[in-house]
Amino acid sequence: METKYIIVVGGVLSGIGKGIATASIAKIMKNYGYSVTAIKIDPYINYDAGTLRPTEHGEVWVTDDGGEIDQDLGSYERFLSCDIPKGNNITTGQVYKQVIDRERRGGYLGKTVQFIPHIPQEIIRRMEEASRGFEIAVVEIGGTIGDYENIPYLFAVKSLSRIKGKNSVAVVMLTYLPIPSHINEMKTKPAQQAIRQLSEHAIFPDIILCRAKAPLDRVRKSKIETYANIEADHVISAPDVDCVYEVPLNFECEALGEKLLKRLNLTPKKKPDWKRWEKLTRGITNPGKSIKVAMVCKYLDTGEFSLKDSYISVNQAIKHAGAGEQVGVDIEWIDAKMIEGEGSSCLREAEGIIVPGGFGTSGIAGKIEAIRYARENEIPFLGLCLGMQLALIEYARNVMGLKGADSTEFDPGTPYPVIDYLAEQKKLLKEEKYGATMRLGAYAAQLKKNSKVFYWYEKTHRLEKDRVSIKNVKEDFRLGILEQKEPVILERHRHRYEVNPDYIENFEREDIIFSGVYKPLKGEPLMEFMELENHPFFIATQAHPEFKSRLEDPAPLFVGFLSTILSK
Repeated sequence: METKYIIVVGGVLSGIGKGIATASIAKIMKNYGYSVTAIKIDPYINYDAGTLRPTEHGEVWVTDDGGEIDQDLGSYERFLSCDIPKGNNITTGQVYKQVIDRERRGGYLGKTVQFIPHIPQEIIRRMEEASRGFEIAVVEIGGTIGDYENIPYLFAVKSLSRIKGKNSVAVVMLTYLPIPSHINEMKTKPAQQAIRQLSEHAIFPDIILCRAKAPLDRVRKSKIETYANIEADHVISAPDVDCVYEVPLNFECEALGEKLLKRLNLTPKKKPDWKRWEKLTRGITNPGKSIKVAMVCKYLDTGEFSLKDSYISVNQAIKHAGAGEQVGVDIEWIDAKMIEGEGSSCLREAEGIIVPGGFGTSGIAGKIEAIRYARENEIPFLGLCLGMQLALIEYARNVMGLKGADSTEFDPGTPYPVIDYLAEQKKLLKEEKYGATMRLGAYAAQLKKNSKVFYWYEKTHRLEKDRVSIKNVKEDFRLGILEQKEPVILERHRHRYEVNPDYIENFEREDIIFSGVYKPLKGEPLMEFMELENHPFFIATQAHPEFKSRLEDPAPLFVGFLSTILSK
């Protein structure tokens, strides 16, 4: 079967949940029995999201094959419970670079290279390549209809429909219906303007998803029906929800899946079963009990506003772990700089502490103080990437007596560089090669069988003997040297600094357990996990396990973290 495409476009306002709508549509199509993938188009000229700071563009998502991607791909993976490659993120920078590189190689055989047709052709080529082998591809076009930078992609959608045929491409528009507080009436004008602007590109929506604080009423549906010249039952209500995993359930209340299948001239392959999804969602929206977790962060403030999108995957991973146990997690977002000024008093009510990743010196002292507080007071602690590096720095200073121990990222002249660049990274930075040069993507780690890390990976069936993903790793360097009898797991990475090999024996003599190790094809083994034996749960990892957490398959360390809190 040739791939069918569902194109999701935005209205006149950004930030209204287009990524979640795309992920929900993909999940619905999958539940009807079709093989589905999702593609994100980002109109920015950046080649990828790797050089964007979190407060600029939200979290940078990392794929198994080392892509630094828009955070919407994270939503796709969490909903579809699958791994999506970096080729499923298309940016304007990638498109133009490919066209220019091809021109420089003489690939156009002397023809004049122009916006039309060459740019839309390259966009379509990338869409086809990303969707190869799938029956349905759901494609999200970032930004809004009125954005100049979206014009190439709208041209491509129009061309795709002509090439593939009318029954192979459906267009879904997500628009916003505000309710101004001074009149308390839902207004359809933004939706009407979006429909008009889309029609100016000779593209007409087949389905309109209406985002609003409240459900859409019949009067508003009729107005949009008339303006868009589509049936009223193709105008779908998309009200605010307490949990993003409710969105596909809401869409299915209006039979969105059946309407899209009919539009694509398809029939259901199976009857959708939402029972498990509904149960897990209830575990988030209506839990039996709640626990309080402190998230000690550094990317929270931007001007007068506070951003939590920088840590969306960690946030979701905690919810996934709690959903199966019907436990709600009350996350207290703590700016690490506040701890630097006020001390650890803000952590007193926390039943668990998480220190997530990040770069740079801001808030480091506050994070180290939070780690010390968790260690000394036997509060369950989970460190992620930078969180592991800081846990070792804290231990070196306060337990091992290495005064001034640090990472060379924060103090290049530290007398005890327990965290440092490896030789390869030093060479790259000397050459000012910052884009896509970190240790990126999935790497294999071999676990110690008697460790807590091993216990939780085995308990959640995440050891690679239980899974097939390791067979799909095409790059040998990601697996490194694997010992036949050692349990192996795969987690994703995004960092430049590592535990300094010169200090590993020192740490181990002082009761640090390095419970997971990556053995590269060349060079020293790299420490992937650390833990303290005489602590209820003091575990940190150099990886980002939140990137492989799904609602239906939560990340092992988050499950262990929450389970330990519940058992105290």
